[in-house]
Amino acid sequence: MARVRLSVAERREEILGAAVEQIEVRGVAAVRIADVADALGVSSALVLYHFSTKEKLVAAAFTYAADADLAHLRRLLGRRTTALRRLRSAVRWYAPTGQAKGWRLWIDAWAVSLREPALRDVSRALDQQWKSALTEVIAEGAAAGEFPCEDPAAAAWRLTAFLDGLAVQMTSYAGSLSRAAMLQWTDEALARELGIDHAELTATAR
Repeated sequence: MARVRLSVAERREEILGAAVEQIEVRGVAAVRIADVADALGVSSALVLYHFSTKEKLVAAAFTYAADADLAHLRRLLGRRTTALRRLRSAVRWYAPTGQAKGWRLWIDAWAVSLREPALRDVSRALDQQWKSALTEVIAEGAAAGEFPCEDPAAAAWRLTAFLDGLAVQMTSYAGSLSRAAMLQWTDEALARELGIDHAELTATAR
């Protein structure tokens, strides 16, 4: 059966989607251009036409996957409700118990970026966008008097650092902590950073 002719943008998106899937299965270091091509039933030359090197393909695939999660994060943070409710919803989604991020993809990319400057630059830029989005809503809530956080940027950094570290543990050692315990820890970390009691967070943000 003849393949449907795709536009350049459609073909690139198809390749990126396949690359994400192959990276999640094989890992960043092991994945090959040929693996992505085989998954799509196309030639390696076609993949290389759109992404001239494996490094460029991996960086673009990582951005593609992360952008989808960033878009969802911004939707959660942009809802018409209190900053506290938006933050709790976003943080619980971001945590390794939720559906945010392909955590295996992120963790693998972090490891490889230690030796790959291009991927490191992409990872750093995307990470900063996560922090900036949370910082903005924390600052909004503090200005509105919802909670007494004095340094929204530092709070966002500490909170994401905690969640990222928790994700590494839970992805590497699945089942070592229950989902209920993880959500409680997530709520406690958010309450601590905002300067409110855990009970106040859970009561107000329902």
